[in-house]
Amino acid sequence: MLASISSLNINAQHSASQKSISQLKKDTTTSIWKQAIAPVTLISFGILANNSSFEKEFQINLRNRVGNDFQLGIDDFLPFVPTAQMYLADLVGIEARNHWFDQSKYAFASTVLSMSMTYSIKYLVQKTRPDGENFAFPSGHTTFAFSNATVLLKEFQSTSPILAYSGYLSAVSTGTLRVTNNKHWISDVLIGAGIGILATELIYHFEPLKSWNPFLKKKNMTLLPQLDASSYGFYYACRIL
Repeated sequence: MLASISSLNINAQHSASQKSISQLKKDTTTSIWKQAIAPVTLISFGILANNSSFEKEFQINLRNRVGNDFQLGIDDFLPFVPTAQMYLADLVGIEARNHWFDQSKYAFASTVLSMSMTYSIKYLVQKTRPDGENFAFPSGHTTFAFSNATVLLKEFQSTSPILAYSGYLSAVSTGTLRVTNNKHWISDVLIGAGIGILATELIYHFEPLKSWNPFLKKKNMTLLPQLDASSYGFYYACRIL
Protein backbone atom coordinates (compact mmCIF):
# COMPACT_ATOMS: atom_id res chain seq x y z
CA MET A 1 0.00 0.00 0.00
CA LEU A 2 2.82 2.42 0.93
CA ALA A 3 4.67 1.50 -2.25
CA SER A 4 1.58 2.31 -4.28
CA ILE A 5 1.21 5.73 -2.60
CA SER A 6 4.90 6.50 -3.17
CA SER A 7 4.56 5.50 -6.80
CA LEU A 8 1.54 7.77 -7.19
CA ASN A 9 3.43 10.70 -5.58
CA ILE A 10 6.43 10.21 -7.85
CA ASN A 11 4.24 9.99 -10.93
CA ALA A 12 2.33 13.12 -9.85
CA GLN A 13 5.57 15.04 -9.27
CA HIS A 14 6.92 13.87 -12.63
CA SER A 15 3.72 14.95 -14.39
CA ALA A 16 3.81 18.34 -12.64
CA SER A 17 7.46 18.77 -13.61
CA GLN A 18 6.75 17.89 -17.23
CA LYS A 19 3.79 20.29 -17.22
CA SER A 20 5.90 23.15 -15.81
CA ILE A 21 8.64 22.57 -18.41
CA SER A 22 6.04 22.47 -21.16
CA GLN A 23 4.45 25.68 -19.84
CA LEU A 24 7.85 27.37 -19.67
CA LYS A 25 8.57 26.50 -23.29
CA LYS A 26 5.12 27.76 -24.27
CA ASP A 27 5.62 31.03 -22.37
CA THR A 28 9.06 31.50 -23.94
CA THR A 29 7.69 30.97 -27.45
CA THR A 30 4.82 33.36 -26.72
CA SER A 31 7.31 35.93 -25.43
CA ILE A 32 9.36 35.74 -28.63
CA TRP A 33 6.31 36.41 -30.78
CA LYS A 34 5.11 39.17 -28.48
CA GLN A 35 8.47 40.95 -28.59
CA ALA A 36 8.52 40.63 -32.39
CA ILE A 37 5.21 42.47 -32.92
CA ALA A 38 6.62 46.02 -32.85
CA PRO A 39 9.68 45.46 -35.11
CA VAL A 40 7.75 43.31 -37.57
CA THR A 41 5.06 46.01 -37.78
CA LEU A 42 7.71 48.66 -38.51
CA ILE A 43 9.31 46.48 -41.17
CA SER A 44 5.93 45.74 -42.76
CA PHE A 45 5.01 49.42 -43.00
CA GLY A 46 8.46 50.11 -44.42
CA ILE A 47 8.00 47.50 -47.14
CA LEU A 48 4.58 48.93 -48.02
CA ALA A 49 5.98 52.49 -48.23
CA ASN A 50 9.11 51.55 -50.17
CA ASN A 51 9.26 53.28 -53.58
CA SER A 52 5.64 54.34 -53.25
CA SER A 53 4.23 57.64 -54.46
CA PHE A 54 3.38 58.40 -50.82
CA GLU A 55 6.99 58.36 -49.64
CA LYS A 56 8.17 60.43 -52.62
CA GLU A 57 5.49 63.06 -52.01
CA PHE A 58 6.23 62.94 -48.28
CA GLN A 59 9.91 63.65 -48.91
CA ILE A 60 9.21 66.52 -51.29
CA ASN A 61 6.71 68.15 -48.92
CA LEU A 62 9.04 67.73 -45.94
CA ARG A 63 12.01 69.31 -47.71
CA ASN A 64 9.84 72.17 -48.91
CA ARG A 65 8.80 72.82 -45.32
CA VAL A 66 12.29 72.77 -43.78
CA GLY A 67 14.11 74.21 -46.78
CA ASN A 68 16.11 72.40 -49.44
CA ASP A 69 19.38 73.50 -47.82
CA PHE A 70 18.50 72.12 -44.39
CA GLN A 71 21.26 70.02 -42.79
CA LEU A 72 21.68 69.17 -39.10
CA GLY A 73 24.61 66.84 -38.53
CA ILE A 74 23.83 65.60 -35.02
CA ASP A 75 22.30 62.44 -36.52
CA ASP A 76 25.87 61.12 -36.73
CA PHE A 77 26.18 61.28 -32.93
CA LEU A 78 22.66 60.59 -31.63
CA PRO A 79 22.87 56.79 -32.17
CA PHE A 80 25.60 56.61 -29.49
CA VAL A 81 23.51 58.35 -26.82
CA PRO A 82 21.71 55.22 -25.48
CA THR A 83 25.06 53.46 -25.02
CA ALA A 84 26.47 56.46 -23.18
CA GLN A 85 23.35 56.52 -20.99
CA MET A 86 23.79 52.84 -20.15
CA TYR A 87 27.41 53.19 -19.05
CA LEU A 88 26.74 56.39 -17.12
CA ALA A 89 23.90 54.62 -15.32
CA ASP A 90 26.35 51.83 -14.42
CA LEU A 91 28.84 54.39 -13.11
CA VAL A 92 26.30 56.07 -10.81
CA GLY A 93 25.07 52.73 -9.50
CA ILE A 94 21.65 52.29 -11.09
CA GLU A 95 20.76 48.61 -10.94
CA ALA A 96 20.77 46.88 -14.32
CA ARG A 97 19.69 43.50 -15.59
CA ASN A 98 23.25 42.45 -16.35
CA HIS A 99 26.86 43.10 -15.35
CA TRP A 100 28.52 45.82 -17.47
CA PHE A 101 30.61 43.23 -19.35
CA ASP A 102 27.48 41.29 -20.32
CA GLN A 103 25.84 44.56 -21.37
CA SER A 104 28.80 45.27 -23.65
CA LYS A 105 28.76 41.71 -24.96
CA TYR A 106 25.09 41.82 -25.89
CA ALA A 107 25.33 45.36 -27.28
CA PHE A 108 28.20 44.26 -29.53
CA ALA A 109 26.36 41.12 -30.64
CA SER A 110 23.21 43.14 -31.36
CA THR A 111 25.17 45.63 -33.43
CA VAL A 112 26.91 42.91 -35.44
CA LEU A 113 23.65 41.09 -36.15
CA SER A 114 21.55 44.16 -36.96
CA MET A 115 24.18 45.90 -39.10
CA SER A 116 24.96 42.67 -40.97
CA MET A 117 21.28 42.41 -41.86
CA THR A 118 21.04 46.07 -42.83
CA TYR A 119 24.15 46.20 -45.00
CA SER A 120 23.32 42.91 -46.70
CA ILE A 121 20.00 44.39 -47.77
CA LYS A 122 21.67 47.70 -48.75
CA TYR A 123 24.04 46.01 -51.20
CA LEU A 124 21.33 43.69 -52.49
CA VAL A 125 18.72 46.40 -53.14
CA GLN A 126 21.00 49.40 -53.93
CA LYS A 127 18.19 51.91 -53.60
CA THR A 128 19.04 55.53 -54.42
CA ARG A 129 18.88 58.07 -51.60
CA PRO A 130 16.79 61.26 -51.91
CA ASP A 131 20.02 63.24 -52.41
CA GLY A 132 21.11 60.99 -55.28
CA GLU A 133 23.64 58.85 -53.38
CA ASN A 134 23.38 55.06 -53.30
CA PHE A 135 22.64 52.44 -50.61
CA ALA A 136 19.61 54.06 -49.00
CA PHE A 137 17.61 51.01 -47.97
CA PRO A 138 17.57 50.44 -44.97
CA SER A 139 19.06 53.25 -42.87
CA GLY A 140 22.23 52.14 -41.07
CA HIS A 141 22.16 55.09 -38.65
CA THR A 142 18.59 54.23 -37.65
CA THR A 143 19.36 50.53 -37.28
CA PHE A 144 22.30 51.30 -35.00
CA ALA A 145 20.31 53.84 -32.96
CA PHE A 146 17.35 51.52 -32.35
CA SER A 147 19.62 48.58 -31.56
CA ASN A 148 21.38 50.62 -28.86
CA ALA A 149 18.07 51.99 -27.56
CA THR A 150 16.68 48.48 -27.21
CA VAL A 151 19.76 47.35 -25.28
CA LEU A 152 19.17 50.25 -22.87
CA LEU A 153 15.52 49.20 -22.55
CA LYS A 154 16.39 45.58 -21.83
CA GLU A 155 18.93 46.51 -19.16
CA PHE A 156 16.88 49.03 -17.17
CA GLN A 157 13.22 48.30 -17.95
CA SER A 158 12.59 46.74 -14.53
CA THR A 159 14.64 49.10 -12.37
CA SER A 160 14.43 52.50 -14.09
CA PRO A 161 11.68 52.65 -16.76
CA ILE A 162 12.17 56.34 -17.58
CA LEU A 163 15.87 55.77 -18.29
CA ALA A 164 15.08 52.55 -20.15
CA TYR A 165 12.66 54.13 -22.62
CA SER A 166 14.56 57.42 -22.96
CA GLY A 167 16.94 55.83 -25.46
CA TYR A 168 14.15 55.75 -28.01
CA LEU A 169 14.03 59.55 -27.94
CA SER A 170 17.47 59.76 -29.52
CA ALA A 171 16.69 56.80 -31.80
CA VAL A 172 13.49 58.41 -33.15
CA SER A 173 15.35 61.72 -33.50
CA THR A 174 18.05 59.92 -35.51
CA GLY A 175 15.51 58.45 -37.92
CA THR A 176 13.66 61.75 -38.22
CA LEU A 177 16.84 63.66 -39.03
CA ARG A 178 17.96 61.08 -41.60
CA VAL A 179 14.77 61.85 -43.52
CA THR A 180 14.82 65.61 -42.83
CA ASN A 181 18.48 65.83 -43.91
CA ASN A 182 17.47 64.21 -47.22
CA LYS A 183 19.70 61.19 -46.59
CA HIS A 184 16.89 58.62 -46.43
CA TRP A 185 13.32 57.93 -47.41
CA ILE A 186 10.75 57.18 -44.71
CA SER A 187 10.70 53.46 -45.61
CA ASP A 188 14.47 53.28 -45.03
CA VAL A 189 14.18 54.44 -41.42
CA LEU A 190 11.09 52.33 -40.65
CA ILE A 191 12.84 49.15 -41.73
CA GLY A 192 16.11 50.21 -40.09
CA ALA A 193 14.27 50.74 -36.80
CA GLY A 194 12.54 47.36 -37.10
CA ILE A 195 15.79 45.52 -37.80
CA GLY A 196 17.56 47.21 -34.88
CA ILE A 197 14.82 46.25 -32.41
CA LEU A 198 14.33 42.73 -33.76
CA ALA A 199 18.04 41.86 -33.76
CA THR A 200 18.45 43.03 -30.16
CA GLU A 201 15.35 41.13 -29.02
CA LEU A 202 16.84 37.97 -30.55
CA ILE A 203 20.19 38.50 -28.83
CA TYR A 204 18.58 39.03 -25.43
CA HIS A 205 16.36 36.01 -25.92
CA PHE A 206 19.14 33.57 -26.82
CA GLU A 207 21.88 35.30 -24.75
CA PRO A 208 24.94 34.06 -26.69
CA LEU A 209 28.02 33.30 -24.55
CA LYS A 210 25.85 33.79 -21.47
CA SER A 211 28.33 32.23 -19.05
CA TRP A 212 31.39 34.06 -20.41
CA ASN A 213 32.30 36.95 -18.11
CA PRO A 214 35.97 37.10 -17.04
CA PHE A 215 35.30 40.06 -14.70
CA LEU A 216 32.39 38.69 -12.71
CA LYS A 217 34.48 36.80 -10.15
CA LYS A 218 37.37 39.24 -9.97
CA LYS A 219 36.28 41.23 -6.90
CA ASN A 220 39.56 43.11 -6.63
CA MET A 221 39.48 44.33 -10.21
CA THR A 222 37.42 47.20 -11.61
CA LEU A 223 37.12 48.04 -15.30
CA LEU A 224 34.51 50.57 -16.35
CA PRO A 225 33.84 52.60 -19.51
CA GLN A 226 34.71 56.28 -19.05
CA LEU A 227 33.31 59.16 -21.10
CA ASP A 228 33.84 62.91 -21.00
CA ALA A 229 33.53 65.88 -23.34
CA SER A 230 36.93 65.42 -25.01
CA SER A 231 37.73 61.72 -24.77
CA TYR A 232 36.52 58.23 -24.08
CA GLY A 233 38.14 55.06 -22.78
CA PHE A 234 38.17 52.81 -19.73
CA TYR A 235 38.82 53.24 -16.03
CA TYR A 236 40.89 50.35 -14.58
CA ALA A 237 41.77 49.69 -10.97
CA CYS A 238 43.26 46.62 -9.32
CA ARG A 239 43.58 46.13 -5.56
CA ILE A 240 46.59 44.04 -4.52
CA LEU A 241 46.15 42.28 -1.16
